[in-house]
Amino acid sequence: MHRITRPIFAALLLATAATAMPARAEPRGYYEVVGVEADDMLKMRAGPGIGYSIIVGLPNGTEVWLYNCERSGNTSWCRVSLKAARGLKGWVSGAYLKKL
Repeated sequence: MHRITRPIFAALLLATAATAMPARAEPRGYYEVVGVEADDMLKMRAGPGIGYSIIVGLPNGTEVWLYNCERSGNTSWCRVSLKAARGLKGWVSGAYLKKL
């Protein structure tokens, strides 16, 4: 009886561990800001969340270098820098980034 339950328990444990792992980070590289309303801009923030101050607004078509992403609630926040000004770094919602 124990010989059967142990493999089943081990399989369940592995399945649970696999689903509990954090999502893989987006690949580093250049991304483009997309999907922002025509009269709005994507806010680059000082940290990964809406509670952080806004550094700058990015219109559609802005190219950024993506360093890494992390989840905060239902949002994937990505640390980026502007392609045109690599020294300007901050966090944006990953929902508005498309890999180039």
